[in-house]
Amino acid sequence: MSSIDQYFKDWASKVILSSDDAPLIFVSGAQGIGKSTAMNAIANAFDNQIAILGIDDFYLTKAERQALAKDTSPLFETRGPPGTHDLVLLNKKIDELQSTDSASITKIPSFDKITDDRKSEKNDHIFNGKAKAIIVEGWLVGANAEPDSVTESPMNEIENTESALNWRKYQEDQLSGPYAKLWNRSPHFFHLNAPSFETVLNWRIEQEETTRGLHKGELPEEIRDWVRSFILYYERITRRMLDGKKMSGAQLFVDKNRTVIKFEER
Repeated sequence: MSSIDQYFKDWASKVILSSDDAPLIFVSGAQGIGKSTAMNAIANAFDNQIAILGIDDFYLTKAERQALAKDTSPLFETRGPPGTHDLVLLNKKIDELQSTDSASITKIPSFDKITDDRKSEKNDHIFNGKAKAIIVEGWLVGANAEPDSVTESPMNEIENTESALNWRKYQEDQLSGPYAKLWNRSPHFFHLNAPSFETVLNWRIEQEETTRGLHKGELPEEIRDWVRSFILYYERITRRMLDGKKMSGAQLFVDKNRTVIKFEER
């Protein structure tokens, strides 16, 4: 059976080749599922003229998140959930890339997860020329709002903290507002589906090992505990998306080994 990157490359190529202008493509997938490999595959197939925007590079600055944490909930000091992204900047970059020509130079921001802050402009990625497609990828891409879920019982220890209600409500407001407006900019969605939230946790631990240059199983227990706590910030919306509550699109289902088990093309 074909790999994740092959399925995505074949699907995205059809979207790109059938579009008159550079299409905007949204890709979702849990942390560690293999989005980066899939992005490399499509970029290589089109001579690196695919502009790939990782939503993780469009976090609010650390100072902006600290202000949000002060005004709304201390939980917003932790990046990742809806409300912690600079969607104004992301939309601006999409607009710029949609109007590129062969002489264009487009600067794309990057985020440093070690310092937990946006890198200076001198570290921006540079996209040269006319984009054949623009891809926005990230774990929550296409997630639907569920305002009524705010009244549901806490799902984990993070949601059980004192300020979590404001945190959850603000996320739903953001998903139903600026995130929904972003998703509505294009009908092209490709969702990579993990088998379970527990699998996502294991993948996230593997990802941390790779980031730190460690072999599988070498991650210190205190770092494992940090990962287990960190991923709880993502649990509700990750589970929501695994339940199918997201924008309609192509769906690829994989097992815990990232082996493709089913593909549904809308």
